[in-house]
Amino acid sequence: MIATVLVAALGLLVVYGVAVRPRLVRWGATDDEVNSPYPGADVIPGGVRGTTMAITIDAPPPAVWPWLAQMGVDRAVWYTWDYWRPTGRRSADRIHPEWQDIAVGSRLAAVPDGSQWWEVAALEPERFLGLRMSVDLRGRRIDPATPPRAYSDSLWAFRLEPLPGVRTRLVVSGYWAFRPRWLQRILGFLFIEPSTWIMQTRQFAGIKRRAEREARKLLAVAQRD
Repeated sequence: MIATVLVAALGLLVVYGVAVRPRLVRWGATDDEVNSPYPGADVIPGGVRGTTMAITIDAPPPAVWPWLAQMGVDRAVWYTWDYWRPTGRRSADRIHPEWQDIAVGSRLAAVPDGSQWWEVAALEPERFLGLRMSVDLRGRRIDPATPPRAYSDSLWAFRLEPLPGVRTRLVVSGYWAFRPRWLQRILGFLFIEPSTWIMQTRQFAGIKRRAEREARKLLAVAQRD
């Protein structure tokens, strides 16, 4: 019985690794987007490039950027699966001017009590946003300049590229350094990559719907005027 279960589990892992994973780690991205250099490598010393996912949004970068700038659990949340329903938090459906002023060093809360956060590590308004989280294996914040023996240091980054026809290509990728190093590939394969796909595809859908809706409203107003 145990041998049968182990063989079945191994078979599922092989199928996932060969047939499913190659699509998940580059969902929606072109060969060039996957293979060309991506900003932020210098932010995470010893970091490994993670998944690269992309989507085309029928709205210009200035209409997409405000949705990224206001992310954070204590602000617009993440436009993905709303984890925080028990506390009444929902992803915002409008742009909040009071949440648009971010800069390198700004903290975007990752949990309701603010004990963990993504720090703005790279910023080029309407072009690039890089969010960094540096923690030990118990989830406590660390100084990445003097990391402990076991830690995770990652960059979650958003690149906006203008396309013809007043559209935007949103490419999300990043870098991850993890110690102990031998555990990094195992965690990435089994947990990080699948969960990233689940959350990122949902976030893509949420941002696309919101940005395109607002772009249509602005176009309708301009046409009336």
